[in-house]
Amino acid sequence: MNLNRHTFSIPVMGLGYTIDTPVRVAHLGISSVISLVDDILMEKMRELYSKKFDIPYQTITTKVEDFRAKRIAAYLNLVDKLVNEKLEEVVENFHKKESELEKYFELLPNSTQIREKFNHLLENTNLQDVKSWLHNTLKPGNIDVNIMTKLDKANFENHEKLPSEFNDAHAALRGFATSNLSSSLVLSAGMNPRLYSYLENFSDFYPDEQGQLRKKITLKVSDFRSAMVQGRFLAKKGIWISEYRIESGLNCGGHAFATQGYLLGPIMQEFKDKRQELIDSTFSVYQAGLKDKGLKELDQTPEVKITAQGGVGTHEEHQLLLEEYQLDSVGWGSPFMLVPEACNIDEKSLELLKNADEDDLYLSDASPLGVHFNNVRGASQQQAIQNYLKEGKPGFPCTKKYLVFNTEYTEVPICTASKQYLRKKLKEVDESDLTPEQKQARKSKLTEKECLCEGLTNSTYLANGLKTDSDRNGVSICPGPNIAYFKKVVSLKEMVDHIYGRINLLKDTKRPNLFLKELKMYVEYLENKLQEARAEQDDKQLVYLRKFQANLKDGISYYQEFFKKYEAKLQEMKKDVFSDLEAFTKRLEQITI
Repeated sequence: MNLNRHTFSIPVMGLGYTIDTPVRVAHLGISSVISLVDDILMEKMRELYSKKFDIPYQTITTKVEDFRAKRIAAYLNLVDKLVNEKLEEVVENFHKKESELEKYFELLPNSTQIREKFNHLLENTNLQDVKSWLHNTLKPGNIDVNIMTKLDKANFENHEKLPSEFNDAHAALRGFATSNLSSSLVLSAGMNPRLYSYLENFSDFYPDEQGQLRKKITLKVSDFRSAMVQGRFLAKKGIWISEYRIESGLNCGGHAFATQGYLLGPIMQEFKDKRQELIDSTFSVYQAGLKDKGLKELDQTPEVKITAQGGVGTHEEHQLLLEEYQLDSVGWGSPFMLVPEACNIDEKSLELLKNADEDDLYLSDASPLGVHFNNVRGASQQQAIQNYLKEGKPGFPCTKKYLVFNTEYTEVPICTASKQYLRKKLKEVDESDLTPEQKQARKSKLTEKECLCEGLTNSTYLANGLKTDSDRNGVSICPGPNIAYFKKVVSLKEMVDHIYGRINLLKDTKRPNLFLKELKMYVEYLENKLQEARAEQDDKQLVYLRKFQANLKDGISYYQEFFKKYEAKLQEMKKDVFSDLEAFTKRLEQITI
């Protein structure tokens, strides 16, 4: 392993939780991901950091042409500048006591080896040579960015629909593409062919004369077939996917995109077994794609990384994923919500997460996108819903409009958490032939929707003492179920030490291993979906659920064989695993579809 590289990264969390994480940790070599949904928040953060570091600031108002892309590019350029300046300071001040260099070394997985090399140079060479070595050795963490491909709302000017390049995701992509960053664009939430085709407009996504990519693509995937299809689709356009990031369908934070019963272990196994097939078949298409573009074909295959995230909580799990599945890195998300040094989180939300137990974390219908959303009971945005229901005024005012997709009642899309939508929908339920019980159940589901545009950014406003554009400050929190086992607020060093096994933050904590936790979630998901399908007499859904059940049984068989290989290892992970797998097998057998 490279001495100066971390084997974990911090994935995107919400819209604001990791909005400035690179400024906090990238100069220490840690990679993280910024969400590109909210340009309003990015503009506020650019102003905040400009004032903090005495950098000239000029606001980019909504009157400026292409303001969304320009705001995003300006913010990313500022983050890039601050990270590079901080890293330069690390090098320049290396000789000072308690310097950031010491922190950089301390955090690395092989801190002893790299420190020994540094001390050897310090004793045997001059200071300029030491500085040169540091410049070549210390690399900042990646300042990666995330676009949810489906958040591509069309925009209007004077009631006229603007061309598709002014859609939200298109403008965000353009903001990143025109920024100074040399990093990865993480595409998540499925394939958007029109957005993918838009990548062709920017030269940074194509190899330069040396065959290097200035800007790379990371694809978040939940199965191998999807990776192959999307990889080839982009390769035909001369666009290379540099990283396939596997995420657990349910055991993750934020939106949960359930697979058809495919579990994380078997999915990673397929990527491991077919890694070369994926690379070779995509590369041949890529070469043809470059040729079609009039670009030079490459002499060798560009780098491809396979990474994973979702529910990892111990050093043992971390190492297992790296070694058994030959992953290049592992994403650690939710535990970092208890690290204020790394993430934006207000005091009340921090306290709520610290005290949350397994039962407080659940798969909700809170997202206006109609996709399941990992949630925590007691978040203040849920209290806001209770308040407006008491007042008899359901729904949120829709101001930011990032999640407007529903056209049931309007030509221009609206949000399903909005006053406008709920007024009409609840009236429709009242006038329906449903029983009083059915009406109440339908209403409860409808009013569970949260305004995520505000909810997922308000914590950042509160944590930084920023004024929101409205007087609403309800916070939505979307941690993965894994947060239930982390019980205290910790420093960045403590969390990194936990990841690398130098300390154990979960000592004496009863916690299922990540594979069994995900399996439990999928079995419960199947049971709930089956209940819904029977109530609605949905035969098509029943066919889908039979396949879902069969895939879960295959997954259990895989884990039974997998854990047999580790008879003498995995003290933490193997505890009760065989009896748990047997129990889930019986539970599945009792489900008749």
